[in-house]
Amino acid sequence: MADNMLSYPIETDIPANYLKNLMDFINQKYILPQTKWFLDVSQKTINGDPALTFTLLDMAGKPSLHIEIVGRKPVELKIQRLADTVAQEKIDKARQDITIIINLFEEQVRKSTLFFAWREGEGIVPEQLRGNEKKPINRLFLETQILLFMVFIVASILLFQIIGWLTPIVLIAIQFGFIFYSSRIIARAADWHITESNPSIHLLEYRLPLNEQDALRKKFSKEALIELKKEVYEKAIAQKGEINCDNVHQVFLKSGLNCGPENLSAKKVDVYHLVKKATDKFGYPMPEVVVANTILPNAAASGPSPSRGVVLITTGLLVQLDENEILSVLGHELGHLKGRDPLLLYGLSSVQYLFLFYVLWSFIYSSPFLFLVYFWAVLTIIYFIAKFFEARADLISAIVIGQPKLLSRALEKIGFKRLLYERTPSFRVQEWISLDPHPPIYFRINRLEKIEVPVNIKHPLIQSARDVTRGFFASF
Repeated sequence: MADNMLSYPIETDIPANYLKNLMDFINQKYILPQTKWFLDVSQKTINGDPALTFTLLDMAGKPSLHIEIVGRKPVELKIQRLADTVAQEKIDKARQDITIIINLFEEQVRKSTLFFAWREGEGIVPEQLRGNEKKPINRLFLETQILLFMVFIVASILLFQIIGWLTPIVLIAIQFGFIFYSSRIIARAADWHITESNPSIHLLEYRLPLNEQDALRKKFSKEALIELKKEVYEKAIAQKGEINCDNVHQVFLKSGLNCGPENLSAKKVDVYHLVKKATDKFGYPMPEVVVANTILPNAAASGPSPSRGVVLITTGLLVQLDENEILSVLGHELGHLKGRDPLLLYGLSSVQYLFLFYVLWSFIYSSPFLFLVYFWAVLTIIYFIAKFFEARADLISAIVIGQPKLLSRALEKIGFKRLLYERTPSFRVQEWISLDPHPPIYFRINRLEKIEVPVNIKHPLIQSARDVTRGFFASF
C-alpha cells in the first residue's frame, strides 16, 4: 500500500450505546445504495468497538482507498491510499462523505431526544423547536442588515405618495437607527442575558429509542414538557450547580419515559468566558452576551462597532459544537464587527437606494417590468458583494483565532445538508446567485482547509473578493 493510513477523529455527541446503530446506518444509507463503488464491506468489532471497513473504487472500477470506521468517542476514521495516483481530493471527499452521513445520523437521533437548557436561578424557557418564527427581529439581525433593503423598497412606494421626494432620506435615517440600535433590539429579544456572575448555560439531553419519536410527540404536549422541565430543574441541580443525573433519571421514570441512564448526558457551558476568550484575542471590550433557546445552531454578532456590540448564541450551537469549534464560530462573528460589515452594507444599499430614486425613478417607475428586473439585479449584486464580507469574516477568524480547520469542521456540522445538496453542480451555481449573503458552504470549507497557520494576509477583504469571484466562475 502506497501511504500510511491517515486518521481523522470525528467529534460527535452520539452516545456510546448508539455507535453500533451508526455503523448500520452508514452501511444502509451510504454503501448499499451504491454498492458498485465498494468492495470487501465488513461490519465487525475492533478491540470491542463496532466497526465498518470497506474498499472504495475509482471511476475505472479499481481499488483506490481502504476505509475503516470505528465507533468510539470520537468516531475514528482511517483512510489509506491504495495507489500513488489517488489524489488528495479523493481522500478529502471520502472524509467529508463519512462526516455528512454521521451528521445525518445525529439528526435522526436528535429527533427522538428531549433537550433541556436553563440558566441557574432563572425560570424555564422552552426552546423554540421551529426556529425563530416568534421572534422575527432575531432573524432580521441574525446575519446582516441587508434584508432591510427589500423592505424599504416596498415601503418607499407607499410613502412616496405621502411625503414625496423626501421618502428615501427618511427611510435611510430609519434604517440607520435600526443598525445603530440593533444590539439593543437583539438583546431584548433573547431569552437569557449572560453575565460574569452567572456565566453558564446547563444543557441536558435525554435520548429515547430511535423508533419512539412519534410516541414522544403524542405523549407530551408543549405544556407537559414545560412542567417536566420545571421538575427536572428543581431536582436536577445539586450544590454548586452541578446536575445530579440520578435525580434526573428518577424524574423521567416517574413521567413514564422508559429510557436507560446511559442515554442521559449533561454538560455545563461557560458561555461568558468563551466569548471573553474570543474578544480578548481581538482586543475588544467584553460585549453584551445573550442566548436564544432554540435548537437551531447559530450565532451572531451585531452592532455598529465592537464597543457597541452584542453576541448572540443559540443553545443549538452549544449542543452541537465543542468549545473550540464555538470559539472559531465566534471569531467569524466578531470578524463582522471588526470589518464594520453592517455599516458597509448599509452604505452600499443606501447609495444604490438614493441612485434609484433620484436618478432612475422616473424611468423605471413607468415600467413595472423594468422595475422588477432592476430590483432583482440589484439584490443579486448586493448579496454577491455581501459574500465578500462573509468570506472575509472566515479569514479574520482564521487569522485571529488561529483555527481555520476547526471553523471548517464547525461549518460541516452546521451546514451538512447544504453541503450534500451542493454536490450537484447546478445547485452550486444556484447557491452562488441566490439571495443569501453566505458563499456556498463547500467553497467556505475548502478554502478554510487550505489555509495554513499562522495566517499572513494583509488585506482580507481584497483577498476574499478575489476568492469569491474565482469560486463563482469555477462553479460553471
